[in-house]
Amino acid sequence: MSKEQIIIEHTQEPRTRETIKKDLINMGVKEGMTILVHSSLSEIGWTSGGAVSVVQALMDVVTEKGTIVMPSQSPVLSDPSEWVNPPVPEEWWQTIRDTMPAYDPVITPTSGMGSIVELFKTFPGVKRSGHPALSFIAWGERPGAILADHSLHNGLGECSPLRKLYDEDAHILFIGTGYDTATAFHLAEYRIPKQTKVRKGAPVMVQGERIWKVYEDIVFREELFEGIGNSLENHISVTKGWIGSAESKLFPMKPGVDFAVRWLHSYDQKYEE
Repeated sequence: MSKEQIIIEHTQEPRTRETIKKDLINMGVKEGMTILVHSSLSEIGWTSGGAVSVVQALMDVVTEKGTIVMPSQSPVLSDPSEWVNPPVPEEWWQTIRDTMPAYDPVITPTSGMGSIVELFKTFPGVKRSGHPALSFIAWGERPGAILADHSLHNGLGECSPLRKLYDEDAHILFIGTGYDTATAFHLAEYRIPKQTKVRKGAPVMVQGERIWKVYEDIVFREELFEGIGNSLENHISVTKGWIGSAESKLFPMKPGVDFAVRWLHSYDQKYEE
């Protein structure tokens, strides 16, 4: 049985732009919000218009008075020495570094972000930040301000769109995804004492020339994010509901990140003892 057939059989009635719009409103999404969205189209159930209807519904509710943001990461633009799924022969590494196409915010595809993100980045008015591996896309009132000057170093830290979203009291919306997808928790990782520094590389354009750029970042620990999220629900207000068949959550980013900082700091102290 195909994935599409499984989705049809597990959907009681078709999802549409209007039903998704109503579900978003019932979740607490409002006109004028700044919202960071993580999504899974298949979790919503069979949807007339697919990802197009989901994006249009988000735009209908938030409107151009607000801003919709999504992570649009492209981890394939990385040093081949890091690749493990699958790895490539070491003798290929330099050839890959020399020939990999440079990051282009228009054509570089996302990877592992889902069909809603890949579709959203093609909509008129959607902009994309400049980090080759850790970019964000945004539409609405303030995409330029949120995405501008995305630092190559520490790409999810204090000089990234995440910090700007934090400062603007954005909300985080999960549509059929879990806390393991909470990109905002990475901002917390930069704010704790325990960090493992790494050097990374990617092809970028500098003054019209393609170059292989080496930059600094930290080792991320996404495997801890579910634990953070499960504990977070006992400390801040998390709205739970359904968008189509997708179990969904909505919560304010700033207290979420602040809690993640405390949780990670306590975790590290515990395991250092």
